[in-house]
Amino acid sequence: MISFLLRFILLALISCKTKAILKLPPNVSVPAVLVFGDSIMDTGNNNNNLLTPAHSNFPPYGKDFKGGIPTGRFSNGKVPSDFIVQELGIKELLPAYLDPNLQPSELATGVCFAAGGAGYDPLTSLTSSTITISGQVDLFKEYIRKLEGEVGVDRTNFILANSLVLAVFGSNDISNTYFLTRLRQVQYDFPAYTDFLVSLASNFLKEIYELGARRIGVFSVPPIGCLPSQRTIAGGIERKCVARYNEAAELFNSKLSKKLNSLNKNLQNSRIVYIDVYNPLLDIIVNYQKYGYKVGDKGCCGTGTIEVVELCNRFVPTCPNDLEYVFWDSFHPTETVYKKLISPLLQKYVNKFV
Repeated sequence: MISFLLRFILLALISCKTKAILKLPPNVSVPAVLVFGDSIMDTGNNNNNLLTPAHSNFPPYGKDFKGGIPTGRFSNGKVPSDFIVQELGIKELLPAYLDPNLQPSELATGVCFAAGGAGYDPLTSLTSSTITISGQVDLFKEYIRKLEGEVGVDRTNFILANSLVLAVFGSNDISNTYFLTRLRQVQYDFPAYTDFLVSLASNFLKEIYELGARRIGVFSVPPIGCLPSQRTIAGGIERKCVARYNEAAELFNSKLSKKLNSLNKNLQNSRIVYIDVYNPLLDIIVNYQKYGYKVGDKGCCGTGTIEVVELCNRFVPTCPNDLEYVFWDSFHPTETVYKKLISPLLQKYVNKFV
């Protein structure tokens, strides 16, 4: 009994250490944040995976992170996972579930299962040798067992039902598996591939619902045709945004949004929310000067046209001031862009989870 009380007090102290920025509706509690996804959300789950090329636990990644430490976040600093728990007043950073230094006390306030290179399509993860979406669900199951050991079954069920559970997949499926490697073009035209992805997303959401998740936010695919790497690969000499890539993202997003509405009607007590990041990020990219940036079509790392993961390393130069850049590398935005996106998104959608 004493051991349980000590654990409970410790958890309470940890959950109160960050002041909430976002004002929640009355009588609403969000005890934890749980994140599934790809490199946009990954806080270090790929660090000890020697098979994947999707690493970022080396300089210059993490240049603006606390202590200048590369943690496996695909950014110069924090990623959306961190800003979300910070905005909710839960804690400052969302730890990677596979971090060998993860403390058991962190479980009750949330962890990140996301892995760079992952997708809804298992082929996407397999070609990147990263954790598949089903593998992330397996980690979630393991997490639930560990959480029950820490706080008991009743408290675990409360945490699962009231936590904000987020899913961020799809960019790698469309940009890499379909358009770059063309691995799925043999089997599907693009409309059929989007149907396939949406069915995979639906199965995933049903599975985590059955495991206890109720407040689930699903991020749209961003305007991938405007990422620096995609401009370089398919944007021509002028490196324009690739219209067909953006149109593909919009088609998928439209189908995904409709599927989520359907799931909400069929899954009792679920609040599955479609979160549009496509339009707000596109606005920052296209109207970058309005947001205080000087460069919107190149990353800060190296030439900014193609460098990402292992090509963005200690041997390539970085821009003098990453505060002037929308993108950190050729695929991932800078910390300040994430910060500009997350607060308005949470304010816009928070009431839909209750």
